[in-house]
Amino acid sequence: MNGSRPRIFYGWWIVFTCALGLLSGVPIAVYSFGVFFKALANDFHASRAAISFAFTLYNVVGAFSVPMIGWLIDRYGARRVIIPATVLYALILISGTTLGSGIWRYYLFYAALGLAGSGTNPVPYGVIVAHWFNRRRGLALGFMLLGIGIGGTIVPIVTQRLIANFGWRMTYGILGCAVLLLPLPMVATFLQNDPSERGLLPDGAEATPDSPRQDLKHEGLSWHEIWHSSTFWIMTTSFFLAGASVHAGVLHMPALLTDRGLSAERGAVASSVIGLSLIAGRFGAGFLLDRFFAPRVAMLLLGASGVGLGILWAGSTGNLALAAAFLVGFGMGAEADIIAYLFGRYFGLRAFGIAFGHAFGAFMLAGALGTLLMGAAFDWTHSYTVGLGGFCIAMMLAVALLMRLGPYRFGAEQPSGEQLKGIPAASSM
Repeated sequence: MNGSRPRIFYGWWIVFTCALGLLSGVPIAVYSFGVFFKALANDFHASRAAISFAFTLYNVVGAFSVPMIGWLIDRYGARRVIIPATVLYALILISGTTLGSGIWRYYLFYAALGLAGSGTNPVPYGVIVAHWFNRRRGLALGFMLLGIGIGGTIVPIVTQRLIANFGWRMTYGILGCAVLLLPLPMVATFLQNDPSERGLLPDGAEATPDSPRQDLKHEGLSWHEIWHSSTFWIMTTSFFLAGASVHAGVLHMPALLTDRGLSAERGAVASSVIGLSLIAGRFGAGFLLDRFFAPRVAMLLLGASGVGLGILWAGSTGNLALAAAFLVGFGMGAEADIIAYLFGRYFGLRAFGIAFGHAFGAFMLAGALGTLLMGAAFDWTHSYTVGLGGFCIAMMLAVALLMRLGPYRFGAEQPSGEQLKGIPAASSM
C-alpha cells in the first residue's frame, strides 16, 4: 500500500460528520416533541390535537420546502445548504426562550423549525453519502443515520430533565446553544460534497486518467423522467402511508404509554427505547440493503413496525407496550435509509437531490397528517385505539405496494481489489 494514502477511505469520515450533524437536528424537533407534549398542553390549556398541530406545521413546511432544498443541492452542492440551515435552526431554537403564552406563537416557532430543518434533515446529508459510496452505500447510509438514532435515544431523556429543572422554554434555548457548539464546527470543517474534491472515486478508488468513470453524479434519469415513472409513484405512496403510521405512533408514544399507567419518566424512557430501535433499524437496514433486494428488506422492516402498531392496538401495557414501541421505532429507523437507497438504485444520482427531496417531503407531509389525525382521534374517542387500528392497516398497505417493484436500474458495480483499498470490510464494522 502507498504510504501516502490513508488506510481508511475519507468517505467514512464524511459519514461520521454527517451522523454528528443529524444527531442534533431531527431528534430535537421530532423525537423530543412527545416529551414536551404535556407541558405544552398544561401551559397553553390546549387539547392534544391543538398541540399536535404544531408538529403538523413543522412537517408541512418541511415537506414543501425540502424539494426546493433538493434542487439547490443538485445545483450548488449540499455543503452550501447544510451550514447556513444549521445556523438558522440553532438560532430559532434559542428564540424559543422568548415565546409567550399564546399557542399561535408556538405554531410559528415550529413552522420556522420546519423551514430550517429541511436543510439539516437526511436529504442533504444522504445526497453527500450517496455520492461518496456506491458498493457500500447501504452500510454508509445506515451509519450516517445512526446519528438520528443516537440522538433519539439521548435527547428525549436530556430534554425531560431540562424541562423538569428549567421549564420548556429555557430547554429550547439550551438545545439551540448545543447545536451551535457541537455539530456545526465539525460540519463546517470536514464536510465535502463529492469524492472528486479529494481526487477519489466512490468507495475509495483513486481517480486516474485511465479510470473508466470518474464519478456517479451524472448517471441516472432526469427529474422529468423520474416524475413520469410509475416506480416513483409506487414508492412515494408507500412511503406516505408508512410515514403517517410511524409518525403517529412515535410522536404520541409517551402520552399513549403514560395514559396506560406509566410515569412521565418512563414515558421519556419509551422515547429512548424508540431511539434504540432507530439505531437497530438504521444499522440493520444498512447492513441488509447491500446484501439483499432492497424492497424485500423494506417489507421486512416496515412490517415489523406494523406489528408494533398492532400490539398497541390490542391494548397492551407495561413491558409488552415498550416492546411494541421498539418495533414501531424499528420501522421508522429504516425509513430514510430505504428511501435514499431505493431512489439511488432505481433512478441514479443525476437528479437524486430533487427526487429524494420530493419523496422525503411526502414522508414528512404524511407524518404531519398522521400525527394530527392520531391526536384528533384521541380527542374524539378519548382513546388511541381507533387511530392505532387505522395506521396498522395503512402500514400493511405500504408493505403490499413494495411488492410491485421490479429490478434495479442502477445497481452497484463490483470494484476490483485495488479499488477497494481503504474500504473497511462490512463484516468487521
